[in-house]
Amino acid sequence: MADHKHQKDQDQKTEHKSFAHSEERREFPHGHAEILEIGGTKIGRMTFEPGWRWSKDVKPIVHTKSCEAPHFQYHVSGRLAIRMDDGTEFIAGPGDITSLPRGHDAWVVGNEPVVVVDWFGASSYAKAQ
Repeated sequence: MADHKHQKDQDQKTEHKSFAHSEERREFPHGHAEILEIGGTKIGRMTFEPGWRWSKDVKPIVHTKSCEAPHFQYHVSGRLAIRMDDGTEFIAGPGDITSLPRGHDAWVVGNEPVVVVDWFGASSYAKAQ
């Protein structure tokens, strides 16, 4: 097993990128997503302005019943309410980490923009179907 780990470490390369120079930017009502590719995967920084709600602002772009992009997110700022299709509901805030499978809605709570960094799901988020 140690040999496999050593091989994987050799395949990794040093990279340094910044969202200030994102490789892709996706605009949607009340927000945007900035996408970088690093370490062989896409990472997204999403900004949602007060009034943003997935079912109102992104659903018309992707044409799905609920958000089908899974997420693994670090919440930088603002408060984001999340309701899973099974009825589970909670609010995530600064410093929280969330793992969200497919099938959810979300909306900004309050008057502060929400910023999240997403390590899983950024490649397909807010892309027209």
